[in-house]
Amino acid sequence: MEDKSCKSCCCGKKTKERSEEEYKSLIHRLNRIEGQIRGIRGMVERNAYCPDILVQSAAVTAAMNAFNRELLSNHIRTCVVKDIQEGNEEVIDELVATLQKLMK
Repeated sequence: MEDKSCKSCCCGKKTKERSEEEYKSLIHRLNRIEGQIRGIRGMVERNAYCPDILVQSAAVTAAMNAFNRELLSNHIRTCVVKDIQEGNEEVIDELVATLQKLMK
């Protein structure tokens, strides 16, 4: 069965059709992160103690890292594998560049 989830749209930009499970998982993580950010904003507005805000900020960073790991794993298992199987090894350079940006 051919995987058509990774493709280019009419404007030449790459897109990906995600499974319902992948979509829900990513959106769930983002909703939680959004709630954490709103909580931190509320702490700032209430003049909370700096270390308390920093602890919550670190939790957001950890949540974003978990989101990135999940998204990266899904990308490698679908788009990268598909492109390599089709002989498009440029995807490796793209992946390396992406990893370099994530590791700054």
